[in-house]
Amino acid sequence: MALQLGNLFILAAPSGAGKSSLIKALMEKYEGNTHSPMQVSVSHTTRQPRPGEVDGVHYHFVSREEFEALIEQGVFFEYAEVFGNYYGTSRVTIEQTLHRGIDVFLDIDWQGARQVKALMPDTCGIFILPPSLEVLEQRLTNRGQDSEEVIAGRMSQAVSEMSHFNEFDYVIVNDDFATALNDLEAIVTSQRLRSIKQQMRYQPLLDELLGTA
Repeated sequence: MALQLGNLFILAAPSGAGKSSLIKALMEKYEGNTHSPMQVSVSHTTRQPRPGEVDGVHYHFVSREEFEALIEQGVFFEYAEVFGNYYGTSRVTIEQTLHRGIDVFLDIDWQGARQVKALMPDTCGIFILPPSLEVLEQRLTNRGQDSEEVIAGRMSQAVSEMSHFNEFDYVIVNDDFATALNDLEAIVTSQRLRSIKQQMRYQPLLDELLGTA
């Protein structure tokens, strides 16, 4: 696959670690910045919308039958079944966005990350950890979106999910939110400043500086 001007980032974490909040804060900080365009990929899912979620903005909400039909059509860049629901990312949409020089953030789990990395090894993987299991459980409870039974299931799954942290390029512990956001921004900046990406952005300048124009 040809190298794309934009960077592809994967953010994974156990539910409640603050992954989505960090992505949202980063998007708001760079909103309208034409020099550093970025966006979150809108995934497909079979789960029901949570309060405040909008179809086509937060997710493309589809039925299980519709999702499985899209799998058969080869639409997805990656997909996985988590807590009984499918989640998937459109491959064509991602590639077109990266080609336009826009950084894309995937809010997916470690299973999806493996699939994406296999197709695009250049992808930057970031894993978000909570400062403790107690804090993680409290955050899930404070959301007020899930039953005690669902929360217990998520806590049980959290340790399994976190055991895959070493499959990612970077790890951020989300204890203090502002610090975690700064860490995430630093990772994004470092990816953008890699020599291969800078060469793609500034080839005319490099040709002039090196006398190869």
